Amino acid sequence: GQPHCPRCGTALHSRKPHSVSRTWALLVAAAILYVPANVLPVTVTTTLLGTQQDTILSGVVYLWTSGSRPVAVLLFVASVVVPVLKILALSLLLVTVQRRSRAFPRDRARLYRLVEVIGRWSMVDVFVVTLLAALVQLPALASMQVGPGAMAFAAVVVLTMFATETFDPRLIWDAVEDADA
Repeated sequence: GQPHCPRCGTALHSRKPHSVSRTWALLVAAAILYVPANVLPVTVTTTLLGTQQDTILSGVVYLWTSGSRPVAVLLFVASVVVPVLKILALSLLLVTVQRRSRAFPRDRARLYRLVEVIGRWSMVDVFVVTLLAALVQLPALASMQVGPGAMAFAAVVVLTMFATETFDPRLIWDAVEDADA
């Protein structure tokens, strides 16, 4: 069988080489792409009346003003707040690991697991936009295309997922174990 951590019960595996530098690289790339993901259009809709380009925030505003407030809040949280929180949480973990912090290791380990779980659900937005673009294809009346903002957003999601995977959570405990030794 596979050995388990005596603290949290998670299955143990070998160390991830260059974890901190790889995670920083992926995280910085995600942070850079977060800007075009929110500024560039996510969808480009062409109808008989013209062409409309929508960003994530313009979609949130439209849903809010049209009365779909729960959906607007869900879209805002999933597309704007969650990516920022993932980037901030991973940055916090990296900084504390690099500073060899011994403060709140259990809470930081829980934060890592939370980011890991949330990362799996982050692609829902990308799938919704892609599905809408595939469904709204009536060339005589209307068509919808995925815009460059959707590509940047998908890249942010994938990069933060990879950053989470490359981070070695055992680094959180290294400073604590060194102090105990």
